[in-house]
Parts: sequence; structure tokens; C-alpha cells
Amino acid sequence: MTDTPWLGDACSLVDAFRAAERSPAEELEAVLTAIDASQLNTISFTDPDAARAAAATANPSLPFGGVPVGVKMLQEVAGWPSTEASVVFQDRIGTHTATEVTRLVEEGGGVLVGQTTASEFGGLNVSTNRLTGTTHNPWQHGRTAGGSSGGSAAAVAGGILPLATGGDGGGSIRIPAAFNGLVGMKGTVGRIPRGPRMLCGNHTVVAGCLSRSVRDIARFYDVCAGYDGRDPYSLPRIEGWERDLGTHRLAGRRAVIAPSLGVAIVRPEVAANVVAAGEALARDAGLVLVDTPVVLPGLGFEWAVTGLASLRADLIDWWPACRDDLTKAIAFGLDMADGQMSLALSARAEIARMHANETMANLFDEVDFIICATNPDVAYPAEVQMNTRVGDQQTEPGNNGALTIPANICGNPAISIPIEPVHGLPVGMQVIGRHHEDALLLDLALLVERTCPWPLVAPGAPL
Repeated sequence: MTDTPWLGDACSLVDAFRAAERSPAEELEAVLTAIDASQLNTISFTDPDAARAAAATANPSLPFGGVPVGVKMLQEVAGWPSTEASVVFQDRIGTHTATEVTRLVEEGGGVLVGQTTASEFGGLNVSTNRLTGTTHNPWQHGRTAGGSSGGSAAAVAGGILPLATGGDGGGSIRIPAAFNGLVGMKGTVGRIPRGPRMLCGNHTVVAGCLSRSVRDIARFYDVCAGYDGRDPYSLPRIEGWERDLGTHRLAGRRAVIAPSLGVAIVRPEVAANVVAAGEALARDAGLVLVDTPVVLPGLGFEWAVTGLASLRADLIDWWPACRDDLTKAIAFGLDMADGQMSLALSARAEIARMHANETMANLFDEVDFIICATNPDVAYPAEVQMNTRVGDQQTEPGNNGALTIPANICGNPAISIPIEPVHGLPVGMQVIGRHHEDALLLDLALLVERTCPWPLVAPGAPL
């Protein structure tokens, strides 16, 4: 009998199923028990009857056959709540299933357990909302799990689920991955299709997963990546992500270490750990470190305002009557956009984005990789939603996202890799690459995983 959930990665759980060391049905029961016992508040909804039926007929010969999977509550599943983590839609039920989730089940064999918590509409990189409350970081209760895929990250790092889906429109996979000690990949925009019924917005959002290992991400790509007609911006399928992991030439490629990207205020201890880890990675991979100046433009305002168009479309029949049901930050953003959005502002945002693309392209004329921090600091208090100050120290998330948004604006792949913690809390090193060179980033992360392995779950998990 399986008493606790699997604490290895998803790939090794499949191996255990295939060797008859564990069964999908027993594993599911351990997961459901852990969800009920957990104090982290990572899961907002479970579908135990459907999950038990799926586990009973699971096929471990499939890539994720029998693996219990969480779905970020911003991704729709037919018949499940479709709340987008908002009180406004607390009674809405999903009418279709996201392409990523469909592939994960039909091609991957995953067993859908339930929904993981997120920030309202994914609009903030925090782990609290008015509908489901606050999700806590498994490394330290009372600290944020980040966002918007905070529930997915905390469930995986907390030893509850071996795999969960995520989405990243401004850092929403990488930010919680870094805060929770996980590896988190934002692929080249379009790598994993979105939809059906996709709102294009400002073309910054990508789909992905929160996982414990690099090979889990590679296998996830094998299952979920590839063109779909309901996302006209999705990329053609590439075979062999897991098969080719660790085989690409890295030696001789050029990298620059710039912890702040010239735009963020990074805690000195975090910056020092990023420099040390970046230098070690360069030695191990045979990278050539260069001193190319890195000053990426701050694009938080343009990113936020242009992204609010999709939210406004979602609330087309509710706003502004629903204002009091929204979190203050989301309501403030909509009011700001209503008051300031204009053709002139749209033009300025387009110009800013063009300059960002040019700046990023110019950098990649000089280097192959940009190494920086993922988050400017370790996880801040879980209840914090807006920027505040405590003495002379800025309390996040006001400065959060400054390091992750540029890759979303420009569409580049970027990966957050766990490195040496600070004061017992996880730190992520982000590596940004050229468009379509996702495989190189996975190989770099694999090298770190092999030379400086990170804990697959938080100390004391499951929690």
C-alpha cells in the first residue's frame, strides 16, 4: 500500500508503474489523502470519481501513464469550475478543455486530479485571491508560492503532485518555480499551443508545466508541444525532446552574466549566488563568458496595459458592475486602462515593444545565453498583493516580474534553474536564449541538475 505520494519526478513514477512497484490507483489515493491533509492550500477543486476511473484504466506504457496531474485553474477543463480564480465567475463551469490538457490526457496518459490555485485572472505574481484564499510556500509556511501558477508550484514542491500545468505571461511559471525550488521553463512563444477559444491579447502567454526535473519538462514537450489550428501562432511539432536531452553542443557558446538585466533591484545575496552559479555553469558547459553590457528596458506598464485587453474581453458583460468582486489590484488596473488606454498609448506600447525586440536581438548578436536572477529576492510574505515598504526594504511583488517580463515581451525561451538558497529559501537562476533554441536551455539546466542537484521537494514534504 502506498502511504505517501511519490517524491521523485514524474518520469521515475512512470518507471515505478511499469515495474509494478506502485500502481496508479494506489498513487492516486495517496495524492487525494495528501491534498486533504495539506495546509498549503494548493488545490481548489478535485474530481476524485473521474480520477479514480482514469487511474483504474491507466496505461503506464504512455509517457505519463497513470501520473496524477494538477491543472492550473486558469486553464479550462470541460465540466470543472471555470472561475479564473475570481469571485465574479465562481459559479461558471467549463465547456471545453484546453489543448495542452487534452494532449496530456489523450497522448500522455495523465490522470487529472483537480485544479491548482492561481492569482485572479493570472494578473499578479502572487499566490492569493479572494475566491480560494492564500497558497503557502512549502519551504516556509507564511511565504508566497509566487504566481500566477503558485498552486501548481507549491503542490509539486510540497510533495503532493508530481506534475502540474502552468502558464507564463510575465513569469508565471518561472517566478513560482524559483520561489519553490523547482525548474521552470517558458518555451519560445507558440511552442505549446493555447486554446481552444484563445484570446490572443499581447502575445506574451505560453503554456507549460511545473515539474521536479528537466526530463519531466522534455517529456512534457514531447506530449504537448506542436501546432494546433486553434492557436494560429503555435509552432510545428519537433520530435525527440527527451531523447535528445543532453546531446547538444554547448562548449564555445558565449554567455553574459547580468543578475539584474540592468532593470531590477536584486538582493545582493541573490545576485552573488547567481554569479557563482553562472560561473560554475560556464565552466562545466565550456561556455565563454563575455562582458557585453545588458540593459533591458523596463516594460511593466506597457505589458500590463496591453495585457488588460484580454481581461476586459473576459469581463465584457460584467465590468464595471463587478468591480467590488475583484481584488483591488485587478480593479485598479481595469480602471487605469479605462482612463488611459488610447490609440496614442497603444502606439507608444508598440514602439516600446519594437525597441525591446531590437535590444534583445542586438544582445543575441553578441551572446548565446543571458544569465540572470529569476526573482529579485526570495519569497515574500504570502498575503502581500501590492508593493509596500518595510523600513528601507521593498516588499515584493512590486519589483517582481522585472526579470521575467522581457522574455515574454520578446517571445524568447527562458528557464529558471534552482541554485543555492538564501537564508533557507530557494533562489532561481534564469537563462534566456534565442528563439527556438529551447533545447539548449534544457541541456544547460540538465547540466546543473547533474552537477549540483536540487531537492526534488521541499524539506519535510509532503506538507
